Amino acid sequence: MDDQTLRPAVGSKEAGYLFEFREDGVYLTIYPDAADGLAFELSDIRQVLHDHGVVDYDIITLSQILREAAGEPRKLAATYGLPEEESDELQSPQDQQEQPVEEEQKPAGIIVDISHDKMTATIRYDTNVGRMLPSYEDVQQALTDTGVVFGIDTDAIRKGIESLSPFVAAMGQAPKHGENARIERHFDLGIKGRPKVDAYDRVDFKNMNLFVLAKKGDLLAVRIPQTQGEPGRDVYGREINARNGKPIPMPQGNNTEITGDNELIALIDGQIVDTGKKISIDPHLLIQGGVGVGTGNIDFIGSVEVKGNVEAGFTVKATGDIQIGGMVSGGNVEGRNVFVNGGVNGMNRGKIRAEEDVHAAFAENAEIEAGRDIYIRDVSLHSALTAGKRIYMEEKRGMLTGGRCAAGEEIRCKIVGNLASVVTRLSVGVNPQLEKKYRELCREYKESKERLRQINQMLNTLSKIDISRLPQERINQINALTRSQFPLAGKIKRDEQEIQALGEELSQMQNGKIRVSDTIYPGVKISINSVIMNVQSEIKRTTLTVKDERVDIGPY
Repeated sequence: MDDQTLRPAVGSKEAGYLFEFREDGVYLTIYPDAADGLAFELSDIRQVLHDHGVVDYDIITLSQILREAAGEPRKLAATYGLPEEESDELQSPQDQQEQPVEEEQKPAGIIVDISHDKMTATIRYDTNVGRMLPSYEDVQQALTDTGVVFGIDTDAIRKGIESLSPFVAAMGQAPKHGENARIERHFDLGIKGRPKVDAYDRVDFKNMNLFVLAKKGDLLAVRIPQTQGEPGRDVYGREINARNGKPIPMPQGNNTEITGDNELIALIDGQIVDTGKKISIDPHLLIQGGVGVGTGNIDFIGSVEVKGNVEAGFTVKATGDIQIGGMVSGGNVEGRNVFVNGGVNGMNRGKIRAEEDVHAAFAENAEIEAGRDIYIRDVSLHSALTAGKRIYMEEKRGMLTGGRCAAGEEIRCKIVGNLASVVTRLSVGVNPQLEKKYRELCREYKESKERLRQINQMLNTLSKIDISRLPQERINQINALTRSQFPLAGKIKRDEQEIQALGEELSQMQNGKIRVSDTIYPGVKISINSVIMNVQSEIKRTTLTVKDERVDIGPY
């Protein structure tokens, strides 16, 4: 047999070393983890070399390879001979006869290799001692003599003693490290900036989800606490410490509260702001540009500030105040208080509605409704202004021309109408919103009464026939009709009470007045406390009130 015949590698990464028998020589790999403390001695390595016929090598080179533990194959010897067992086969018959028979009948020596991390015990055999397979008890005793007491795999041993191949006889138990605490967020900011998709997969580009809202009391995040680690053991039975999980603070930001140690809730309504470390609720939404195709409609819980314009066909709605830095051009704005720095051009389609006050530079072809007061700094042209209490137009030109203007208590302006006698309607003394609500409630009351009359008539007719002979479906309809009359009667009674209360409130509003600091032109139609006057000639600097059931023209 040629000296350069290739043979299987000896060792493994788990054992910490690997011998490779290549055509050009013997290569040794020492894995870097073994540098922390070798589980084998130099003499063990030399024994492996001897067992495989490698005798011509530099001991200094071998020591250097062990010390560096580079994890890469390093050439140790240029040549190698046959292993002991193969060289025995090539002996002459006479030499074989001279070999002691007792050596062939002895079991092979057992070598226990412990990995560098003490987590693996590998059994390999020394055939110089003998060539018989060792017994199960022999392997167990070798492990005991080496100090291996934990993780012994009896099944692996029973299988391993069937041949002289190396095998893993024991495995340690790795420690189970604890998990770090984590925060589970109960909202998804990933939908921001994406158009809304309805149940029919239709995309609404007017709803761009610019923010994620939360209401007071909503659960924002939950902290999952850290866990304790479970220690492991090496093959020597020694405990291996485990790391415990690390805690994490609650990401409490502005307008949030920690409850039950591990839950974060919103204290107010607003948009969710998540910086990664803090979760806050911001009651104010800032739009740096305008509201249009780039933003879609805005519907926000809190206050809204828009730096630019509100374009035609788009809506800004908020539960708090709304401030528009530019103009509202055919858009719709609805909030608690509305401030429009650039004015309102309704384009006969947009509407401004406020629970309290509306402030605007001007109004043109606009519809503006306020629960309390309306302030127009310059002019109102062909617009519909409705205020629960007062309308003020006393700055700059202060001109109210065309359209209609209604206030519950007072209207103040400089000029009403114009030289062309354009029709301009002014009404005070009756809260227009209360009046509107009164009319709608009266209409609903009338419809409910008619509906109840029809139900009673039908039930009276059905009472004259044998209902038991009707189909079950028809019987169910009759039962449902019977049940509906009671809540309908209750609604009618409540509507009667509310209509009476609104009527009394409207009847008490008798102090309406109109103050004009410059001129009222012909063509203006005035209604004060339901008393009507058509202006036929110019009226200068005046205060209009009602006295003795007629409009009184007094000094300003």
